[in-house]
Amino acid sequence: MKNERLRNVAIIAHVDHGKTSTVNEMLKQGGVFRQNQQVADCVMDSGDLEKERGITILAKNCSCMHRGVKINIVDTPGHADFGGEVERSLKMVDGVLLIVDAYEGPMPQTRFVLEKALALNLKVIVVVNKIDKPGARCKEVRDEVLELLMDLNASDEQLDSPFVYASARTGHASLDPDVDGKDFMPLLDMIVDYIPAPEGDPDGPFQMLVSSTESNDYVGKLAIGKIVRGTISVNSPIVVTNYHHEKEDERCKVTALYEFEGMKKVPHETSEFGDIVCIAGSPNFRIGDTVCSADKVEALPFVKISEPSVEMTFSVNDSPFAGREGKYVTSRHLRARLYKEAEKDLSLKVYDTDTTEAFRVCGRGEMHLSILIENMRREGYEFQVSMPKVLYKYDQNGTKLEPIDRLVVDIPQECMGTVMSKMGVRKGEFVNMTTHGSRLKMEFLIPSRGLFGYKSEFLTDTKGEGVMTSVHHDYEPYKGDIVRRNMGSLISFETGTSVVYGLYNAQERGDLFIGPNVEVYAGMVVGRNPKNEDLVVNVCKVKHLSNCRSSSSDDALRLTPPIKMSLEESIEFLGDDELLEVTPENLRIRKTILDQAQRAKAKFAQKNKD
Repeated sequence: MKNERLRNVAIIAHVDHGKTSTVNEMLKQGGVFRQNQQVADCVMDSGDLEKERGITILAKNCSCMHRGVKINIVDTPGHADFGGEVERSLKMVDGVLLIVDAYEGPMPQTRFVLEKALALNLKVIVVVNKIDKPGARCKEVRDEVLELLMDLNASDEQLDSPFVYASARTGHASLDPDVDGKDFMPLLDMIVDYIPAPEGDPDGPFQMLVSSTESNDYVGKLAIGKIVRGTISVNSPIVVTNYHHEKEDERCKVTALYEFEGMKKVPHETSEFGDIVCIAGSPNFRIGDTVCSADKVEALPFVKISEPSVEMTFSVNDSPFAGREGKYVTSRHLRARLYKEAEKDLSLKVYDTDTTEAFRVCGRGEMHLSILIENMRREGYEFQVSMPKVLYKYDQNGTKLEPIDRLVVDIPQECMGTVMSKMGVRKGEFVNMTTHGSRLKMEFLIPSRGLFGYKSEFLTDTKGEGVMTSVHHDYEPYKGDIVRRNMGSLISFETGTSVVYGLYNAQERGDLFIGPNVEVYAGMVVGRNPKNEDLVVNVCKVKHLSNCRSSSSDDALRLTPPIKMSLEESIEFLGDDELLEVTPENLRIRKTILDQAQRAKAKFAQKNKD
């Protein structure tokens, strides 16, 4: 039986192709907001980091009404590093809106999310967005999407997926690229007419797969998912079970029940099959659990989440400045926070190490882990992290395999030679190239480790005009050594406060990360050396006074403004023997071994070992 009053759709796309803007407009024209209500540009991006960066990190749920049908909408992240959010969100829906930029066309993440949707046999509506953008190529992009569908072995029905041409910014859509739309009704009509209504047995025993969880201050932990079968009411007895028997069955009852209406969770006494709901009743809900009727305990299989490909070591801060700025500084705090994150983010894996002070954290990419680091930092945690490393595999013959990324760069034509040269050094394999006016779109298959530290270099090589995006492609045999960094570090000689005189002498050796009156410690990295070697500098050195010279003459010394490194830039810069000290107030790069003599001994021993 079908529940014709419902439609469940997910919004999928490459990053920055307009998913959240499309949801905004659907909610506006679906009557969720008042005519004169002030609405934020990206109303679905609720977290501080999401608002600051303009990206979606966590999948969000909402709904709107059209022609008497409730449309449940799941807004998913566009960045490849948060693909785990996309994968589990697709289990809740019966169709997807694939948003594609009318200028850029299909990009790496477009391929990734579309492949997941096709594998689940979901109905696809292709929305060619930003048709008002200068240089929009609606018809060419349509052909590129069809080529992508064929490349992914789509069925005949999937190849006949309808196209809608829209501008989420201006709020209009049309079924014909040559005809201007008046509103978003063509898209909303297409969802109701083309996306199938959810199917299920309304009279069967209740069953729901937990696709997401969140906490509520009043009712505790909430399990979010689509009701697969039956109905559920408040105070109904339920059983929480797991398909893989990862934990014992738990018997409890529904203490609260919510449905999504617009942007809000609205309490309901009863909900029926096909709807996406939130259930409270157990503090032990986990993603992948099945909530079912106590009369018939039957677990649902959970979609396999793609494995992590990058790891970093998180450890307790042991620098000379440890414990000064953080609220949570112990290994107990660090461990509890990391394992809590792994519970709600299935694409993140956390492992204990030989020491109680450090933990291996594996994720989908540098951004995936950097978002976690930034969130923890804002919450008051103080810790240190190592350089990111890729996770290798071995096949049945013992061959070493490494993760390969599909990289697409959009660059000015004059930068082609430089980028090609850098790709060669980083073991990138050229795949394809297309020309759009004065710009080139080039595609490479490159080892994931070849992209570590390349972003800043790429922006320099393309004069800030280049755009690069990547997504995990596959595992292939190890491609050989890659030089990760072609510059060294400037290391502080002693502990103290930086002064103008010391900095002036140090800046002759390279670019500084700090200015005057900054506390430093011996072994802390205070700058970078253009040459590929580390140098020790004394930024705390004070000029000796004499009858002929006075301290006031320091005022005449001119310092180059220091380079302010962001979190991602700091992680990119890290070398094999360096750590990043993360506190709520500061980011400090440091050597793993702070003492200069011990560092030299360790380097000598490693050289002899090699």
